[in-house]
Formats: sequence, C-alpha cells, structure tokens
Amino acid sequence: MSQISQQTADVNAAIDAELQLLDPAVRTSRALAARLLDPEFVEVGASGRRWTYEEMLAALPDLDGGGGSGNGSGQSDGGGPRFEPSRMSGVVLAPGIVHLTYETDFGGRRARRSSLWRRRDGETGWRMYYHQATPVPAAAE
Repeated sequence: MSQISQQTADVNAAIDAELQLLDPAVRTSRALAARLLDPEFVEVGASGRRWTYEEMLAALPDLDGGGGSGNGSGQSDGGGPRFEPSRMSGVVLAPGIVHLTYETDFGGRRARRSSLWRRRDGETGWRMYYHQATPVPAAAE
C-alpha cells in the first residue's frame, strides 16, 4: 500500500471510530467506549471541564448524546437528541497519529471539535487520545 493510501486508510479508520463514539449505543456502553478511548485519554469539554479516561467512562452514559432521556439511569431509550456531526476531516500528523476536526450540532448547540487518535505499535485499533470541544456562539459562522 502506498504512503498516501495508508494515510487515507488511517484517517478513514479514525473518522469511523469518532463516529462510533457519537453513537448513543456506544456512549451508553462502558465496554464499547473503553475500546475506543486510549488509557491516557484527556478531554477538555465544551463546558471547560477536563476529563480523564476513568472519569469519562463513568460519566459517558449520562452525558449529552446518549440518546436517552437524561434520567441518569445510564440506559438509552433512543428518543433523546443526538450529536449531528458535519465537515469532518482529518490529517495524519505522524505514523500512528491522526488529527480530526469537525463540528457538531446538539439540539441547536454547536461546537467545533478536535480529536487526536493514536494507534500504538502492535495494536490494530485506533483510540482517542485527546479531544477538545469549543462552543460556537449563536451569532458566529
């Protein structure tokens, strides 16, 4: 496989994994989410809160986008709002490191998002290493 083809495949794999993390079925399953988050994961959310791997896995079922009613049960009824991603693109920064950028809309709230995905030597799957969300004010383009 050529270097360009490999980079395209890596970006596409990271995009696929990012979309999985936006899926309510994954967000409400600690086991599924744990496969997609790097053990050294850190997030700075749109609220400004900093999250670690364990904090995120514990809270993810009850956070926005779980597709549930937000009743804190950790169970999704599929009827709640979902993150709607747009303009997702990525670039390989180095072998095993992909940077994704995109926007989401969640019930009228927009955010610009940036994720770093990494695949360590000997591993086949991509894991999110870092994520940051920045709210977009209603008047901003």
